[in-house]
Amino acid sequence: MEITIGSRGSDLALWQANFVKDALEKLGHEVLIKIIVTKGDRIQDLSFDKIEGKGFFTKEIEDALLTKEIDLAVHSHKDLETSQPEGLMIGAVSYRENPTDQLLVLKSAVKEGAILELKENPIVGTSSARRKSQMKRVRPDVTLKDLRGNVPTRINKLRTGDYDAIILATAGIKRLELDLTDLHCIELNPQSFVPAPAQGVLGLQIRENDVALKSVMADLNHPDVASAIGVERQVLRLLAGGCQLPLGVFAKQTNEDWNVHVSYATDSNSAAVITVYDTNNLTGLAERIVADLNGVSN
Repeated sequence: MEITIGSRGSDLALWQANFVKDALEKLGHEVLIKIIVTKGDRIQDLSFDKIEGKGFFTKEIEDALLTKEIDLAVHSHKDLETSQPEGLMIGAVSYRENPTDQLLVLKSAVKEGAILELKENPIVGTSSARRKSQMKRVRPDVTLKDLRGNVPTRINKLRTGDYDAIILATAGIKRLELDLTDLHCIELNPQSFVPAPAQGVLGLQIRENDVALKSVMADLNHPDVASAIGVERQVLRLLAGGCQLPLGVFAKQTNEDWNVHVSYATDSNSAAVITVYDTNNLTGLAERIVADLNGVSN
C-alpha cells in the first residue's frame, strides 16, 4: 500500500514523521513524506495566547488530509484540537515518550540550593501559558519572556544569552538526541510541574472513510496510552481549551489504580493551582475535574 504522510518541516516534526514511516515500511508499505507549512510555523513573533484561532500547527495539514493530498497526518498529539474536523479521526496513538518538561539553565545562572537551582530574578523563556502559570507558582520572582521557534532554535536563543533558562518538553530533546552538555538540565517532576494533555504522544490522523488505512493503524495503536491521554484531553475539551489555556493534566496508571494530576490557572499571569485525583475508575473523572476547576475559577 502506498501512503503519503503529511508533516511540518521542523526537525522534531520530521523525526516524528520518519518514526511512523519506518514503522509502516516494516509492515510492508511504501511511504512518502510531504512537508506542509502551518500558521504556527509562519507566525514566529507572537506567543500562542496572542495568535487568533486554534490548531496553529495542524489546520493546514488536516486540510491536506481532507483534500486527499496526503493519506496520514502525524502530529504531536498535544497540538491537536480535542474535537476532530468532520471526516477525520485519530487512527492510532504512539507509545508515550517521557512526558515531563525540562528546564535548561545557563551554567552562569545556576544557584545551588535555590528552588529549581535558578539564581534570583531569572529570565525564563517560554510561550506556553501552562508553563508560565506553573513557573509563577514555584518561582514568583521569575521574569517570563516569550520564546518561539523549533527546538534547536530555542536552545540557541538560550545559549546566546537572551534568557537565563528555558522550558522545553523532554520528549523533543530525547527524540532529537541533542547535546546539552554545556547547559544545566533539570527534569521537572510531572506531579509538581504538570505536563500538557497528551504530551510525549504522537497522534496519527486519517480520514474516517479510509477503511484500508484504518486496518493498518490498528497495528500501530497503543490502547493503554489512549486510555491515559483520553481523560487528559477530555478535561481540555470540556474546558474548550487549546494552546492558550494554562492547563496541565497528567494521568498515570499503576496496576488498576489511576493517579491524575491537574494544574490550572485562570490566565498565564496567575500562579497555577495543582489538584490530585486517585481513582480506580476513569468514568466521569474528567467531568468531576472540570466541575472542581470551574468552582475554583468562579
